Amino acid sequence: MSRYDSRSGDPTSYRDRRSDSGLGAPTGYGGSVNSSSSRRDYDDPGSPRKVSLDGLPRFEKNFYNESPSVKAMTEAEVNEYRQRREITVEGRDVPKPVKSFHDVGFPEYVLQEISKAGFVEPTPIQSQGWPMALKGRDLIGIAETGSGKTLAYLLPAIVHVNAQPILDPGDGPIVLVLAPTRELAVQIQQEATKFGSSSRIKSTCIYGGVPKGPQVRDLQKGVEIVIATPGRLIDMIESNHTNLRRVTYLVLDEADRMLDMGFDPQIRKIVSQIRPDRQTLYWSATWPKEVEQLARQFLYNAYKVIIGSPDLKANHAIRQYVDVVSEKQKYDKLVKLLEDIMDGSRILIFMDTKKGCDQITRQLRMDGWPALSIHGDKSQAERDWVLSEFKSGKSPIMTATDVAARGLDVKDVKYVINYDFPGSLEDYVHRIGRTGRAGAKGTAYTFFTAANARFAKELITILVEAGQKVSPELAAMGRGAPPPPSGYGGFRDRGKGYGSGRPWS
Repeated sequence: MSRYDSRSGDPTSYRDRRSDSGLGAPTGYGGSVNSSSSRRDYDDPGSPRKVSLDGLPRFEKNFYNESPSVKAMTEAEVNEYRQRREITVEGRDVPKPVKSFHDVGFPEYVLQEISKAGFVEPTPIQSQGWPMALKGRDLIGIAETGSGKTLAYLLPAIVHVNAQPILDPGDGPIVLVLAPTRELAVQIQQEATKFGSSSRIKSTCIYGGVPKGPQVRDLQKGVEIVIATPGRLIDMIESNHTNLRRVTYLVLDEADRMLDMGFDPQIRKIVSQIRPDRQTLYWSATWPKEVEQLARQFLYNAYKVIIGSPDLKANHAIRQYVDVVSEKQKYDKLVKLLEDIMDGSRILIFMDTKKGCDQITRQLRMDGWPALSIHGDKSQAERDWVLSEFKSGKSPIMTATDVAARGLDVKDVKYVINYDFPGSLEDYVHRIGRTGRAGAKGTAYTFFTAANARFAKELITILVEAGQKVSPELAAMGRGAPPPPSGYGGFRDRGKGYGSGRPWS
């Protein structure tokens, strides 16, 4: 029975769902609905999705009804809108973008939550991604961090859940979101709770580093949305605490990061247990070959939407400064920088190693700086406490390894400092993307040593594309010249006494 049936039920069950004509089953679909995919769709002999659909119940996944205002947009208007908002699309029968929240046809209770959150208009990824997702097709979304992609897949997920048969005892989730880190998973669940509570959609977050008991109890009670890191989810499945038979809406968030972290085998194992005619949404900030290869195996007839350039680039709202230094200069440079910029704003400092993170944090605290650290060896309780102190401003300086580089949603991070340069330009872009979010301005400082010289040329490309200045020392390293002598270096033209361009003394 569909949740769009207008009947009341036990208020403690999942049966009393809100219904809204704006997003019911589309005309002609009725109560028992054919999936928009069929067995003939799986015509790639190498695709793991080529399995029989015999015996699997049909399900609804196309809910999009184009509003009159969107339908009235001419092709020229659509092209102008996409060009202005840097939206590139690929695929057949691509729907027009929506310009306002009301154009999507979301139920009133969802619109109320959007209004409460203070959103004025859809972000580019939401504008184009919502119609794509609501049409039930697979979707590849490529957008920088802070682009609003979480709601781009969560709000259609809520609509999808509300159109499916209610959960029976022993059923697993209907929506599965895979995320690379526990921090990102927790933040996704917070949004799912905020926007799903009005229709009594329950969600839970499954991740390692904490006791299993509460997570097991959530799964046993029945939840429609599960947000999980791959390792703990496999543990829950193998322990028979949940199953993926009901999953018809699969999201892979930050797929590039999951592959960077070595989750490829776990992702394949999980996806192999999900019905092949599911809807899959595949989100990534970058598009390297390995990410594209995985998408080819997991998705069929997908839409693709790219926000901005498909080439690696930094958020233009972030001012970037790169200081060529020696390794032994770093700590003194850091202290001088903090003395210059410290005004109570949140400052996020990235290190390469857990040991280095702890050492620098300890030294900063000994020198009187309000710093705390977060990395993979910390217990979940300690990580949660550190994040809470940082978010509240009680400890405005946080050092971190790349565990916090993606998905960490802390508002008003004013400065990012790369104490150690990361192991890839992708990670550089995502690290500095912790500032300058949601239209705000931000600043990133980076210490660059001789050991990082192989990244100089590509880093210069990113700086130039974003309209940033390139120091003569970095430019020389980009041409293959040796690094400057020890003792030189400084962030140029930063203001606060550095407008002369003189190096630090």
